[in-house]
Amino acid sequence: MSPTQIVVIVLVVLVIVAVLALAARSLNNRRALRNRFGPEYDRVVAEQDSRSAAERELRDRERRHAELTLTPLTPESRARYAAAWEELQVRFIDSPGETVGDADELVTRLIEEQGYPTGDFSDQIAHLSVEHARTLTNYRDAHEIHLRNSRGEASTEELRQAVVHYRALFADLLGEEPVGQRTPEQRHHPDHDATSR
Repeated sequence: MSPTQIVVIVLVVLVIVAVLALAARSLNNRRALRNRFGPEYDRVVAEQDSRSAAERELRDRERRHAELTLTPLTPESRARYAAAWEELQVRFIDSPGETVGDADELVTRLIEEQGYPTGDFSDQIAHLSVEHARTLTNYRDAHEIHLRNSRGEASTEELRQAVVHYRALFADLLGEEPVGQRTPEQRHHPDHDATSR
């Protein structure tokens, strides 16, 4: 083999190694984005012109999220929100339409208190998607039902579903179920605690 052939072979091998390294890096980045964003990854890919555009969008969301100053809830604040959610669920029986509006407001206050922007709904979703992507479909569905309800177009079953959807994001943001392990009957009978001791 001539020295020129050896140089060509070495260059070809180096190019193949470089291409494989880039492909592996791209695959690892894609996997990391899929793991972080879950179903939101697929949603953004479907909305964008290409997978690379969607991945740029998701990396941009990560960058903007890193610029936020997020504040963890204090135990007192967490307890206050949990109590407000429990009260909201009790009120649903008597006024489901109003309760969905209250649920939307309560979730928005919780989001804001933690340091997320709350002005534009799509910006809110983009910021939340970095850490709460797995419950965003619930939040979108709940918000859509809330908007339909404000136009008088939502059924009682849809309103019930909206509260369930809001609860998923609410629990995710709170870091725990907003209403403890008591059953609905136990929540409505305060003497249950005395009899269970």
